[in-house]
Amino acid sequence: MSVLGALARRLGHQRWFAAAGRLLAPADRLVGRLTRGRVVALGLIPSLVLTTTGRRSGKPRSNPLLYVPDGDAYVVVGSNWGQPRQPSWVLNLLAEPAAEALRNGHRTPVRAELATGAERERLWRLLVAEWPAYHTYARRAGDREIRVFRLVPTGVPSTGGTAPAA
Repeated sequence: MSVLGALARRLGHQRWFAAAGRLLAPADRLVGRLTRGRVVALGLIPSLVLTTTGRRSGKPRSNPLLYVPDGDAYVVVGSNWGQPRQPSWVLNLLAEPAAEALRNGHRTPVRAELATGAERERLWRLLVAEWPAYHTYARRAGDREIRVFRLVPTGVPSTGGTAPAA
């Protein structure tokens, strides 16, 4: 882990860090799109760009997310930095689980599986090992359930093109 990555993990618990992260998300989406998913979150943490279908608009919506690998799948969490409401991408996946993950310049069609019970706890431990601030986000979210998804590849990764607009 890089020094900057370790620093980011340490600062991740701070409210100002979460606020800055929310403000910088549009810039992170742009960098991810311009680099075709090769640079997300400044390369400090394992990240991908998840493109879902807007549940109301039907348009593609892209969001940079931290992920952890689980076999051939990617595990993501709808923490929304500990905010009281779900992130839109979570609601989009609940409405339409087919999505696309852009990681290291490779696009992979995926199907989102909502983790529950013991499986959720197992995946939560993997996520917290990568980003300990998720404990802080869960505390801040209060009664809101923080949803955990396993993104299972449904096709062969491809390269080229740019990420869909957010």
